[in-house]
Amino acid sequence: MKVNRSLAKKAHAHAVFPAPGHDHERCASDAIAHAEAICAARAGRLTPIRRRVLEALLASHQPLGAYELIDRLALRGARPAPITIYRALDFLREQGLVHRIESRNAFIACVQNHASADPVVFLICEQCGTVGEAASAAVADTIRTASRAAGFTPKTPVIEISGICAHCK
Repeated sequence: MKVNRSLAKKAHAHAVFPAPGHDHERCASDAIAHAEAICAARAGRLTPIRRRVLEALLASHQPLGAYELIDRLALRGARPAPITIYRALDFLREQGLVHRIESRNAFIACVQNHASADPVVFLICEQCGTVGEAASAAVADTIRTASRAAGFTPKTPVIEISGICAHCK
């Protein structure tokens, strides 16, 4: 029984933090396909600049600031204006395809499939910089209960936790 718990914890850690040798190309390709489906279902347009911003964020599992995105996009073409990047990020956030990491003033592509109103728990590795996105029904219930009790309606329920990921331990 102890071995099964250990395996379950490792499998969950890999679901939250991709293994260093995971197939990142497939990971990014699956996320783009998901984004295309979301946009089509909601009659939103994944314009070329929105796609490029999302692809830049999907290039790693680390958060990027708007100006880092500008620098990365400038490597493959004209340097986009900051307002262009912020508008693309706003659209991607509205669609639930990108999250903002408040503590880093940066953005990360969402690779989880969850409702936009669900609380998000970000696990931020202080060593490698990777951000894991964890879902927790218990945390969601606690936030909803506490919010209702206070007569409060959360707009963006996000929890950010810094630490060391399983791969860096």
